Amino acid sequence: MSARVIVSRRALVRAGVLGAGAAAIPAGLAGCGWPVNENESSAGAVLASKADLPQPFTSRLPIPPVLEPVRSDETGDYYEITQRTARVRILPKLRTPIWGYDGSFPGPTIHARSGRPVLIRQHNRLPVPTVVHLHGGRTPPEYDGYPTDYVLPAKGWPASDLHHPGRVHHESFTYRYPLDQRAATLWYHDHRMDFTGPSVWRGLAGFFLIRDEVEDELPLPKGDRDIPLMIVDRSFTADGSMPYPSVDPTLRHTPGVTDQYMSGVLGDCILVNGAPWPTLAVANTRYRLRILNASNARRYRLSLDPKPDGPSFVQIGSGQGLLRSPHPLDAIEIAQAERFDVVVDFSGYRVGQDVTVRNNYGDGGAGLVMRFHVAHSARDGSRIPDRLSDLEPIPDQNIAAHRTFTFARGGDKVGDRTAWTINGKTFDPARIDARVQKGTIEKWTIRAQNVPHPFHIHEDGFGVLAANDDERPGPFDAGRKDVIDLDNGGSGELLIRFTGYPGKYVFHCHNLEHEDMMMMANVEIRA
Repeated sequence: MSARVIVSRRALVRAGVLGAGAAAIPAGLAGCGWPVNENESSAGAVLASKADLPQPFTSRLPIPPVLEPVRSDETGDYYEITQRTARVRILPKLRTPIWGYDGSFPGPTIHARSGRPVLIRQHNRLPVPTVVHLHGGRTPPEYDGYPTDYVLPAKGWPASDLHHPGRVHHESFTYRYPLDQRAATLWYHDHRMDFTGPSVWRGLAGFFLIRDEVEDELPLPKGDRDIPLMIVDRSFTADGSMPYPSVDPTLRHTPGVTDQYMSGVLGDCILVNGAPWPTLAVANTRYRLRILNASNARRYRLSLDPKPDGPSFVQIGSGQGLLRSPHPLDAIEIAQAERFDVVVDFSGYRVGQDVTVRNNYGDGGAGLVMRFHVAHSARDGSRIPDRLSDLEPIPDQNIAAHRTFTFARGGDKVGDRTAWTINGKTFDPARIDARVQKGTIEKWTIRAQNVPHPFHIHEDGFGVLAANDDERPGPFDAGRKDVIDLDNGGSGELLIRFTGYPGKYVFHCHNLEHEDMMMMANVEIRA
């Protein structure tokens, strides 16, 4: 790979040249008038809370409820979810208005089986159109949550306010997920064209967990020691609401956020499963933690304090399922939409001890995430086997095409505003940016400029050949992924085997403010 002109932020932080919260402004951008911001190792500006935030570790970690199917038969499991407004308790003594799947934040968790279809009828009782995307799913295009495939509000929506309408559904729509894929930790969230950021910020996100026989046979922690953790950052006004700096607060006409937040919206209160800096009582045994970064723009570097004698985390899975073998880590760098499936062994801590999860990329309250309290002793029949799955690397041969995509600010504009673009172009639902043949392998080089960019592709996962100024995958690139965290000035070389359903899908930056300001493109899979 060629030498980088811009030294990556991650390399500077590790070398001690910059503190974790320092901002790096790329060469050539000074004086250009663009609000390209990087704070606390994340692209964006911090939206300060005006509410009195609670003391960390004074609330209990909630576990999102598991949704039961309304019926099951030989064709699959059928669910009903209503997207609606609600007022929930997040901060003490205040009620926070949210948009939630079934009125909860996070939404209910779906437990599914590989190969058994799940059909979810989504009812829209919100004031705006919505789109549901199963992130990490292998899904036919009509059910993938393409950004312009709207489910309109029950009260209606004028056609003049639909941006590039595709498949339009009135009031409700049934998403069908065949689940022809391995066990994995997925999640579902809103994906509406131009307005994904404010919708997810308000609460439209939930876990979707797929299991299979391979995973069932492993002696990993199970039951109440298998815990999903959705990490987000939010800010709160004095009345408990979660403000968002939309240019158009009605979410009807003009996309994007005000100039100060064009690089991303960062909150100053860290929520885990919807609770601020919570605590979970654990036994001195192994726990499986399914960690999801569902933040709009914040990246995290997670560590345990105090650190155990061995590795803090043993990674067993990535976004697209189990690794081939365990991968020990002392910290986890996790970008927006990434998932890390890890085991933490609390047997090295004494009963009564507190173990704090810190964010080494955050300042102040954003530097804390949650706490585990080792409350009691218990027997532990779990272990981490040397072989987790038969996952094989995607072969670096018989490459059908090599494509390069640069994620940067500049090129096309949206009105009078400089947009976030891919290869200098804003998103156009009618333009195909890559036509690929089903069954082929392609090598994609993704370059990130101006600030960090998490690259995500729908439908097919990828293997990482090289990332961020190195000739090999980074320590956080193990397994099959659907998101890769790219440093400012860095790049990633990916191998993608296109085996999904034929049709049109998108790839984009998963900084939601970048995505809404047009950093998205189309890939068409041809049979």
